Amino acid sequence: MLNWFIDLGQGLWTLTDPAIFLAALGGVFFGAVIGFIPGLGPTVAISLAIPISYKLGPLVAIGMMLGFYKGGTYGGSISAILINTPGTPASAATVMDGYPLAKQGKSGKALDLALISSCFGDAFGVLTLVVVAQPLAMIALKFGAAELCSLMIFALTIIGGLSGGSLTKGLISTCIGLILCTIGVDPMSGSPRFDFGFLYLQDGLNIIPLVIGLFAVAEVLNQLNFADSSYSRSLLPPPSCPDDNRLTFKEFKSLLPVFIQSSLIGTGIGALPGTGATTAAYLSYGSAQKRSKEPEKFGKGSIEGLAASETGNNAVCGGALIPMLTLGIPGDVVTAVLMSALLVHGIQVGPLIFEEHRAFMFGIFGMLLVSILMLFISGKILIKACRKIADLPQAYLMPCVMVLCILGTYATEMKVGDMWFLVLVGLIGFGLSRLNFPPAPMIIAFILMPKLEFNLRQALLLSDGDLSIFLTKPISLFFLALTVFSCVQIVRLNMKKAKKA
Repeated sequence: MLNWFIDLGQGLWTLTDPAIFLAALGGVFFGAVIGFIPGLGPTVAISLAIPISYKLGPLVAIGMMLGFYKGGTYGGSISAILINTPGTPASAATVMDGYPLAKQGKSGKALDLALISSCFGDAFGVLTLVVVAQPLAMIALKFGAAELCSLMIFALTIIGGLSGGSLTKGLISTCIGLILCTIGVDPMSGSPRFDFGFLYLQDGLNIIPLVIGLFAVAEVLNQLNFADSSYSRSLLPPPSCPDDNRLTFKEFKSLLPVFIQSSLIGTGIGALPGTGATTAAYLSYGSAQKRSKEPEKFGKGSIEGLAASETGNNAVCGGALIPMLTLGIPGDVVTAVLMSALLVHGIQVGPLIFEEHRAFMFGIFGMLLVSILMLFISGKILIKACRKIADLPQAYLMPCVMVLCILGTYATEMKVGDMWFLVLVGLIGFGLSRLNFPPAPMIIAFILMPKLEFNLRQALLLSDGDLSIFLTKPISLFFLALTVFSCVQIVRLNMKKAKKA
């Protein structure tokens, strides 16, 4: 134990090297800036940084990339709150309460809460990584295809809590998401399906234009639809009192249970290979809504909903590094890119990493701990700068948002087809919003269905088509029981709503 503290102290001491410190600080700040731009995010930033990092030392290069990861995950919340445009898919759940709060003149409170939630979730995930990385990774190793399939089924039931006022409309929205994700290559056979002869559809649909189109483009069209003399005014109203510009201590204290619960969910989801921040955000959001004393406020400007989504998606950062570093299994897309960067610098991840690269590992731990403070400082600077954007007249702001959406969508995979898909989804999103169909179920169904299908079919292959594999595995049975319980609760809540109506 004493050696562990000595090694961690030495890891923190490495930050006295100006190059390492500035790389970590610059990574967090510019990662947040990149996360703010719709369509870009930590994956793009890290991918672009790998060629640049060849001549840098391993700690400098990986410290900078980890900064991109953490900053980029947080940065998406700023645009989600101010202009109803999630900078990254992980911020899609943030839109649901962040933007309504901003429309109530509480953009300052929403931004302050998003930053504090992100730092809390980040700190929890990092401390978990530092303290219990290896034991937690061994638990994650017990999740096979059947367990992951049951987890995905449980996650899909959260859609019931995201359906707003109508369960039927929520289910229809979910079905649209499920249909869209079947387009592309079959995950088991590798043959194309439902491409209708279009080359663009053979690779499947991209999540970036879907998220940006449903939220950002649909909002631009909504604003144009209701454009009148007020269109020359700013998009967001000014605060009605000083407390609208900040998170009060009383509110922070009341949100502590949400912070802790969402941090546990985010870290746990991050430690499971193949899940990710978006899943964690929605699971945290749905769990917070179920436990809330005021669930009716969710989706209309609930600080609990905003705190849950932002805490959950940022806690993933620390959690996702656990299987990557200790088992060599990436927790999500970002850590897969990070793993390739580590290999470029001669760092072989896996169970022996603490023996072969112990000094490097504790140097990473030191940077991750200090970067929590870096994230808070960078966030405060960005909030002051970005809030001025919302003060611009809508006539200037909306075209700029549209241009950012198109550029961000094109920059992800450099496909012209993505831009056409963005416009099409924007029109569909506008129509759905006019009919009060919630977009969140469509997003989460689109994200979870490919993983659910792959693990379902893999589990059935392993059991020769015997469905009892999902009941004989204890972890799988646990999640299926939770699913049944959640479905019963959702039906009961909707019956109560129907009686009140």
